[in-house]
Amino acid sequence: MFAYDDTSRALILSFKHADQTHQAPAFGQWLARAGAALIADTDLVVPVPLHRWRLFTRRYNQAALLAFALGREIQKPVAADLLQRHRRTRSQGHLSRTARIRNVEGAFAVREAWRERLNGMRILLVDDVQTTGATVEECARVLKRAGASEVDVLTLARVIRPQS
Repeated sequence: MFAYDDTSRALILSFKHADQTHQAPAFGQWLARAGAALIADTDLVVPVPLHRWRLFTRRYNQAALLAFALGREIQKPVAADLLQRHRRTRSQGHLSRTARIRNVEGAFAVREAWRERLNGMRILLVDDVQTTGATVEECARVLKRAGASEVDVLTLARVIRPQS
């Protein structure tokens, strides 16, 4: 994971919004190195899902591309269909932490097909950028409630807020 700053922003945004999906394998290698301490105990790699309309508009889920690249790198199974974003949410780009939490509250669910298999599993949740953590916290809460024994989070970049 690296800092989401002026240097990395263009690289990540081109991957996320400009169809530069060929970057996924390199990002998967970066994630494998950054998350080495988490990987040994991981049973399953799970990407943060997009709502179906956002997926339709964007044509791909960047978190899923990262998860598959990471899964290939670390030889762990990826379950891109485990979580679903069943409620459409606003883009979180300019929302406060409180607004982000409210925005994603109740937006995710574990698909019925996974409910029985999730019990006791250690999940590695993958996303592209972590700003406040609201999205991954909500996903982790849903996964734990559905029976996951542990949920670790690995993101490509993290927004670092300056100390006040």
